[in-house]
Amino acid sequence: MTVPKPNLLAPGLYLVATPIGNLRDITLRALDVLAGVETVLAEDTRVSGKLLAAYGIKAKLDRYDEHGAARARPAVLAALAEGARVALISDAGTPLISDPGYRLVREALAQGSAVFPIPGPSAVMAALTVAGLPTDRFLFAGFPPSRSAARKAFFEDLASVRASLVIFEGGSRLAASLTDMAAVFGSRQAAVARELTKLHETVIRGPLDELAANSLLADPKGEMVVVIGPGEERMATDEEADVALIDALTRAGPAEAASEVARALRLSRRDLYTRALALKGR
Repeated sequence: MTVPKPNLLAPGLYLVATPIGNLRDITLRALDVLAGVETVLAEDTRVSGKLLAAYGIKAKLDRYDEHGAARARPAVLAALAEGARVALISDAGTPLISDPGYRLVREALAQGSAVFPIPGPSAVMAALTVAGLPTDRFLFAGFPPSRSAARKAFFEDLASVRASLVIFEGGSRLAASLTDMAAVFGSRQAAVARELTKLHETVIRGPLDELAANSLLADPKGEMVVVIGPGEERMATDEEADVALIDALTRAGPAEAASEVARALRLSRRDLYTRALALKGR
């Protein structure tokens, strides 16, 4: 397929989402931008070169990955300052999502260069929508640490989040990571998505402890997206409410303390005010 020559693009940095597997998921606007910029910054020029070749785009490709970003950034910023049109892409999906680019965007904006989002494929959104779990509120947490102790601490920081969690993980660490997830989150419902948009796309759903024991997930290839459903909300105990009130009463009167704890623990302000008066009178 040959891409028609697009209208002249405005100078600036274009953040272009690219397919996460199926090359036909590229948007028409993304093709226009990639054909219209002077330079395409790519995480891996070999991977991105195949995408551009598939659509007959002959753009200049420069490497911009985690290891070389600091060295490459000054030249990119200088080109943008002179009115260049530059596209930033990752190997797959939306740039900056667990990929380098944040500092480039921040410094481009700081120097007055325009930055344009060119939306499209995203492994986060693809996995979230197909997981069969709540989507009204979610948190993308990226890749967890590689060592079990640090990984469990990472998950424990997320345990109280009242939202679905979206986590990336490499195939070689998936089984160990699922085991740690089950240890921290219990038997929450979850889904593991692999090969999204590709020929062998697979989504395995179930409680985390069952997923951790699933032989199909013992040593899969590539990168996975794990979606974990939110935990059930637990009402604070009377003892927990008293501890929170005693702390709040060190900073405020009974009415203000009751309001603070009511917001934090989602309990009745009236009941907490009565309890605060009793605690204050001790």
